[in-house]
Amino acid sequence: MPTLQDVYTYEIITKDQPDLIEKAATCLAKTFVGVDVAGKWVQEPIIGYSLKLPYDDFYQFTKEYIEDNVHQGYCVVALDAEHNVVGALVGDTNALEIHEGPIFSGTFSDMNIVMDVLEDIDVRFLNDYKQRYGKEMEDNEVLHLFLLGVVAEHNRHEIVQTLGDMLVQKASEEGLRLVLAEATNPKSMTLLQKYHGFEKYVNVEGDFIVHKYESNEHLNDIPATVADGIYIIVKEL
Repeated sequence: MPTLQDVYTYEIITKDQPDLIEKAATCLAKTFVGVDVAGKWVQEPIIGYSLKLPYDDFYQFTKEYIEDNVHQGYCVVALDAEHNVVGALVGDTNALEIHEGPIFSGTFSDMNIVMDVLEDIDVRFLNDYKQRYGKEMEDNEVLHLFLLGVVAEHNRHEIVQTLGDMLVQKASEEGLRLVLAEATNPKSMTLLQKYHGFEKYVNVEGDFIVHKYESNEHLNDIPATVADGIYIIVKEL
């Protein structure tokens, strides 16, 4: 029987909830940079394992992303009985944006490596999207799930399922075409496949869109047993 601490509520954040925005950014930054959860180390392979990006910088990046996109209604959190954020899933419906050249500097300059990898697969996806649909991607056509993190000690899979259900249902109700994510590790990819029917995106030539870590001089220290690359995964609505 679940205890009070194991029962969660879920809430879509609004722009008028700075406290929840900060708590969501904290939850996400911890899970990406690295955090102990019930004796198990949770860490994203690019941000935490390979590049070892500073927590404070990644927290600020995450907080600003949420602040910039929260008005769209695709930032959702799981809350425990003490109103702590124990899970967060945040995204946006902006057309994928491609930057030219580095945009981060100082202690956070290695985030440019992350952006380069994301843009490598995003450019290929955008080119395929144009071929498939006969037009460039526009805003409010695709929900881009950008960051997912859970620090709850119990019922972690339930949290991931509920967070995703809320955003996928909202995207469907609002008439979006696809839900898209860049899966950096097999754990997150498996959860999205199992609970929400995501699939690795196959382009018009029949190939997966993937950036293999072994081919990247900055990320080739990520063990293949942890993750082999970053894939575009999608769910059609």
